[in-house]
Amino acid sequence: MAGKVAMRSAKDRLRYTISFEILLMAVLVPVGAAFFDKPLSDIGLLGAFLAVKAMLLNLLYNWIFDRADARAGRVSSDRSPLGRLLHAGGFEATLLITSLPVYIWWLNLGLLQALATDLSVTSFVVVYTYGFTLAYDRLFPVAAAEPGRP
Repeated sequence: MAGKVAMRSAKDRLRYTISFEILLMAVLVPVGAAFFDKPLSDIGLLGAFLAVKAMLLNLLYNWIFDRADARAGRVSSDRSPLGRLLHAGGFEATLLITSLPVYIWWLNLGLLQALATDLSVTSFVVVYTYGFTLAYDRLFPVAAAEPGRP
C-alpha cells in the first residue's frame, strides 16, 4: 500500500471555492445583464444563487475527487491534463443538471433556450475552471505529507 498522500485542507478548499466564484461572477454578471437586457441586480441575484449552489456542490465534489486521487496515490495538485479535464467536465455536468431548472424559471426561458444558455455558460466555465485551478495549484501547491502525519 502506498504511503499517505497529502490533501488540501478544508480551509484551503474554502479559499479556492470563494475566490473561484468571486472572480467568475465579476466576469459573468455584467455579460449576462447585457445579453439578456436585464438589470445587473436581477442577473446578480441569479448569479449569487447559482454561485452559492455551485460553492456547495464544489466543496462536496472536490472532496470526493480528492479522496479518489488519494486512494489512487495521486496528489490533487499534480493531476495530469486528462485528470484536470475529467475533473472540470464532471463538475460542470453536475452543475448543468442542477442549474437548468433555475435558468428556465428565473429567466422565463423555454427548455432549449435555457439549455443553450447553460451550455454557453458551462463552456466558458470549463475553460475558466481549468485555468483557475491550474493557477491556484501553482500559487498554493499541496505540501507533501510529513512522515508520521496524516
